[in-house]
Amino acid sequence: MRILILSDLHSNATALDAVLEAAKDRWDLSVCLGDVVGYGPDPNSVTARLRELGTTTIRGNHDKAVTGLMATEDFNPVAKAAVDWTRAELKPEHMAWLSALPKGPLETDGIVLVHGAVQDEDEYVFTPEQALEGLLDSNAGVTFFGHTHHQGGFSYQDAHLEIVQIRPRAMESFAALRVEAARRYLLNPGSIGQPRDGDPRAAFAIADLEHKVVEFWRVPYDVQVVQKRMRSAHLPEPLIQRLTLGR
Repeated sequence: MRILILSDLHSNATALDAVLEAAKDRWDLSVCLGDVVGYGPDPNSVTARLRELGTTTIRGNHDKAVTGLMATEDFNPVAKAAVDWTRAELKPEHMAWLSALPKGPLETDGIVLVHGAVQDEDEYVFTPEQALEGLLDSNAGVTFFGHTHHQGGFSYQDAHLEIVQIRPRAMESFAALRVEAARRYLLNPGSIGQPRDGDPRAAFAIADLEHKVVEFWRVPYDVQVVQKRMRSAHLPEPLIQRLTLGR
């Protein structure tokens, strides 16, 4: 069973199309770790695509904010402006679908899905200290999380916690991680719609736990055409520039 792991799409249909083309014929089912919408110019087409694919999806903080399930007082002005724009753009059927998304952790097909942390769906996990509790508490040996937009993760065995530093280099499409049965993993596929780890290419992962491997992918896409749509929608300029920088 090959599982396509998507996360933090953020209304970027061009990046999602590039990911699906690169992953073509390489997966059997798909999952999404949340933040389907927010930031980008294509909330309806991205939501519709996940629904068409039958992707098992959990909610992210931007999904909650757009659907009114989460207050936006703690959002910065740029993020809040994108939330308000997205809320006005979304079709009712897509709004209803997003509103009904379950929260993580969600156990499915031998893995666990969370948006932020295992204990708190809105918490960012950047450091080993933040990852440890989730590594110990998760119901599966491999847990996938999003929210940070940083590809990589953490592993744990025999009281020894390690950072999983694995990303494809500039000229590579993917880098493979060999999964060890005795080790527990908390892995982030990276962001499709708005990477923030210094690589502007769209990020995702493919997990094949039967063969004990997780592939971390990066795919280039036409950033400028997305930026053009964002400017036409009058979305905040800092969000537009982030796509170029991958930060």
